Amino acid sequence: MSYHVNERGYYGDFGGAYIPEMLYPNVEELRQQHLAVMQEESFQSEFKQLLKDYVGRPTPLYFAERLSSKYNTKIYLKREDLCHTGAHKVNNTIGQILLAKRLGKNRIIAETGAGQHGVATATVCALMGIKCIVYMGAIDIERQAPNVARMKMLGATVIPATSGSKTLKDATNEAIRDWINNPTDTHYIIGSVVGPHPYPDMVARFQSVISEEIKTQLLEKEGTENPNYIIACVGGGSNAAGAYYHYLDTEDVGIIAVEAAGKGINSGESAATSALGKTGIIHGSKTLLMQTTDGQITEPYSISAGLDYPGVGPMHAHLFTSGRGEFISITDSEAMEAGLELSKLEGIIPAIETSHALAVFKHKNFKKDAITVINLSGRGDKDLNTYIDYFNL
Repeated sequence: MSYHVNERGYYGDFGGAYIPEMLYPNVEELRQQHLAVMQEESFQSEFKQLLKDYVGRPTPLYFAERLSSKYNTKIYLKREDLCHTGAHKVNNTIGQILLAKRLGKNRIIAETGAGQHGVATATVCALMGIKCIVYMGAIDIERQAPNVARMKMLGATVIPATSGSKTLKDATNEAIRDWINNPTDTHYIIGSVVGPHPYPDMVARFQSVISEEIKTQLLEKEGTENPNYIIACVGGGSNAAGAYYHYLDTEDVGIIAVEAAGKGINSGESAATSALGKTGIIHGSKTLLMQTTDGQITEPYSISAGLDYPGVGPMHAHLFTSGRGEFISITDSEAMEAGLELSKLEGIIPAIETSHALAVFKHKNFKKDAITVINLSGRGDKDLNTYIDYFNL
């Protein structure tokens, strides 16, 4: 069995393009042209140069000696937090802005939760001199104020989503409405492996530079390309998809996905899709999502804006239902303590999204000689106010 997308845009039973008729021309143009453009020699040359000289790749694969000693196993951190803009998100936005230029688009829209994708999109639009509009939930605008300021400094227009839970789901709804109304000149840069085909596959391909580098770096450090486990947090799932990509069909490598349990899986305030979700349609894709018995989407909750999403990308839905991936749910308090622990043990303040992945060592024991790689998807600067309030610093 392959865990990559098939020719129809599905991962097992999940994926596809479930879109309104008015959105069909936009998605179909992308579906027909994205692979051909991405395979052009000039595209690959410009993409790789920008990743190297602008983003700062390859990012280090750092052996976390003190963390490893505490949990009696070998722990490596893939330092995506050291990318320009502070998170892995820029890998994808660099790729999509180059694609948009080649498709003749002169207006970019995006959605954002924690603000990392919004900042990354605003950054590449500034770099290329293209108009940028970012939709963001009104609640997320309040709790991620530094990233909102960054987007505005970069020249982007930030539009609050004031419907529903006023978070990432609602920002995505607003962005889709914009795209329907502006089908000719606008490209929608989706920030995660969600949405209608080809977005989940396209974003995963741009983020696959992460696992490609891990293989090379691990060979240099450990004499093998393959870790025993690769671990990442999952909201929509873009950093996880990038970290897993070159290991999806290597079943000797254990895949661990960490979701946000919020205040507890059964508390009514959670974003743990694998535990609480069932098959449905969200934002143009068939996947697992949290919903009521009559199919209404359940409002998610997480202390982490980037994991505050009621669904999960179709790749991850397939990994969960097939058993290829092990899914673990982490509460707000467990994540916050894990973030503080990494700060004190390794001198690295992680994004709260990443802190969920770091909390896995409280739930699972690994063998002493096991090699474990955690994708450190972003840095905690943007979350400093949340850390200050939570720990009364």
